[in-house]
Amino acid sequence: MKVITFTFAAIVLLTSTLSAQWITRDYTLISGWNGVWLAGDASHTTVADIFADYPEVTEVWRWNPNPDQILFTTNPSAPSTSSEEWTVWKRNDIHEQMLKRMVGNSAYLIRSTAARTVPIKQLALPPAATWLITGANFLGFPAAGNGTASSPTFNAYFSSYPSASTTVLDPGSPIYRYIGGELSPANPMLVNTSTERLDPKKAYWFQFPTVSNFTAPVEYELPSSAGLAFGRTRSAMTVGVTNRSTANMVLTITLEASEPAPAGQRGIAGDVALTRRIFNSETNSFDEIPLSTSGAYTVTVPASGRMNLDFGIDRSEMDTHFSYASLLRIRDGNGFTDVSLPVSAEAPTTAGLWGVKVRVNDVVSTVPDAPGTSTSQPFPLRFLIHVNQDGEARMLSQAFVGQLTSAGNPLGITISETEVLPYNESDIKPRRYVAAQLPLDQAIAGMGAVSTGATASWVINIDHDDVTNPFVHTYHPDHDNLDATFENRLPSGVESYTVNRTCDFTFTSSPPDGSTITGWGNTILGGIYTETLTGLNRQSLHVSGTFTMARISEIGEIDLTQPSD
Repeated sequence: MKVITFTFAAIVLLTSTLSAQWITRDYTLISGWNGVWLAGDASHTTVADIFADYPEVTEVWRWNPNPDQILFTTNPSAPSTSSEEWTVWKRNDIHEQMLKRMVGNSAYLIRSTAARTVPIKQLALPPAATWLITGANFLGFPAAGNGTASSPTFNAYFSSYPSASTTVLDPGSPIYRYIGGELSPANPMLVNTSTERLDPKKAYWFQFPTVSNFTAPVEYELPSSAGLAFGRTRSAMTVGVTNRSTANMVLTITLEASEPAPAGQRGIAGDVALTRRIFNSETNSFDEIPLSTSGAYTVTVPASGRMNLDFGIDRSEMDTHFSYASLLRIRDGNGFTDVSLPVSAEAPTTAGLWGVKVRVNDVVSTVPDAPGTSTSQPFPLRFLIHVNQDGEARMLSQAFVGQLTSAGNPLGITISETEVLPYNESDIKPRRYVAAQLPLDQAIAGMGAVSTGATASWVINIDHDDVTNPFVHTYHPDHDNLDATFENRLPSGVESYTVNRTCDFTFTSSPPDGSTITGWGNTILGGIYTETLTGLNRQSLHVSGTFTMARISEIGEIDLTQPSD
């Protein structure tokens, strides 16, 4: 697990989705082998749980495209557990259950003993596809419909696909689909690209001789795989839309509600109050037009052109205790695109995990009438502070950010390493953050508030026997807190002393050094730091300086389970 102590270069703002946008899609399986394209991420639960009520499903295989592989599939063939291209789950074979979860934008082979329709709840994702440099590709695409008359033919859909010598699908480029039954030279079956209609829930084998990231005649550029993730601080975001076809494309855009979150995932309070931003040249500013789940609007993307869709957010009615999520659905009249892009937002609070950097530059001398108190150079201190949804702040000696071991394995924060999935089992790799000068395994409740104009205070008790106590030296007999027999512990005040630190953080509306820092008071907090120490000297020691703090994660919940010995 990666350990991060605090320099600001090491602080990473985790932009993982805080409130997920959920949608359930039904997958119609026929008896035998089925090629399935999972557009969303269903990794909140296990493969075994997804198909627990569907005993007809006996096997699930995920295709793992890896452009760097030396060996790869050059044509559609039976899956093999000896190939790195495949990860398998077999219901009745515990030795063949390496596939634990179903991730999004991935192709799967599913074997069923009977026809069934299986609903799969999933986290909406922007469309994406990984094409191998050469060989066969097992992929699906975000077209409209279900392979019916409302869906485009393969030739129409891929008319803008770049081939080696032309801008259209090469004549005779083979495409295959599974037709149920046992695998054979005729299954998967070669399709007629001029009449076969694309089903967005199915995966197909393609043998195209070119490299591409093609997903559709309409392609989208989003800030991240989380889509329009406004978080707690962002006020405007843009979706780039490219029309790869040679005709104008009219897109219909609607805001749709997310389904309730599944068990173990963070709940959703309601829809994101999304706005459509239109630039007003007369006022030289953007007009904000509220969107709702009951309205729609259209835009026209010119042939072979690109345009930006600008969106904002109205946070005025957001409750600080909840998350908000919606789906931005974009469709066109020809069935070339039907996507549900994730939209999420959090109330603008200070909730989350913060890394704090202190610069102590003033020390009050214990010598009477000593000249000056400024240090020759600042002394650095590092702290970790977590603020929950209720504004309660805790100072931590360490924090782990990753997928929790609790039901659904949600992304979360904990003070115990045993409460996060290990590195080799996590889709989101866990990180450990450490404030090394604090006693181990501490989660100290503070007083006051973490907000501009307020002061937050913590009392840190460093026991005389604690390994972080400056009087304790493990290999020095005069500072090991053991008597002459090296068997009995000594009390405080003999070889070492209990130290108490009272740390005050006063938050200012602007940087105390008079500088200008973008995001101050929002993404960056800071102000004046003061500390009083007792136990190091007969007199209390007073130091002061300045501090800044940057948010590592916006997750307001924290698991305070103490690490086991």
